[in-house]
Amino acid sequence: MITTRQSPRLKVSGWKMRIIELDEVDSTIQYIKRQNFAEDTLVFAARQTAGKGTKGRSFCSENGGLYASILHIYEHFSAENAFKIMISACVAVCKTIENFGIKPRIRWANDVLIGDKKICGTLIENTLSGAMISRSIIGIGLNVNNVLCEDLRGIAVTLGELKNITLSQVKSAFIDAVEREYTLDDYRSYIDWLGGEVIIKEGQSEFKATAIDIADDGRLIIKIMGKERKISAAEVSLRLK
Repeated sequence: MITTRQSPRLKVSGWKMRIIELDEVDSTIQYIKRQNFAEDTLVFAARQTAGKGTKGRSFCSENGGLYASILHIYEHFSAENAFKIMISACVAVCKTIENFGIKPRIRWANDVLIGDKKICGTLIENTLSGAMISRSIIGIGLNVNNVLCEDLRGIAVTLGELKNITLSQVKSAFIDAVEREYTLDDYRSYIDWLGGEVIIKEGQSEFKATAIDIADDGRLIIKIMGKERKISAAEVSLRLK
């Protein structure tokens, strides 16, 4: 059974966002889809039974982590600017982590790391109306005091391993962070590997390239064999050296 608590609407940059807290749900993204809210809404869940990651992967969501989805409804938002949604999500997570004296970094396009270990993933689902985005749901899973699944140990980390911190403190910092607007330069400020060598996986093959920059549309600009190329996160994956 789902227990729902609704908090007062949060005023965010001139608009108001409803906050809903759930004890348990299959996933916050699916919950938002079923409810079909007509206003911007932030949903937290203490636990997810069927959390979803990128590329159809399952996402372990046991008690102690911050599991949230944000619904944004737009009037005039071009699909050409879709990467701005990713920017806002990733930077908000980074700002949340920084609030506790920990320096995060972004692994293009949507992972937040501490050192070389993943601490947060972001999943975005947009609804298109022609060339415009009418709605977006941003799913965020941030490791706080949750016990990591066996297959994540060694490659992921929690805030609780680094700081004596409560989920309530992190949630409060996160709400404050999502109130703000962020730019591509803010996103770049958490990328310390531009100018260095990275490994790109494309299909079944891998190759080394030099990471040059992040384009306005979110594509990664790389240089390989002396030539520049723009690649999409939907087509390749990135591994940092």
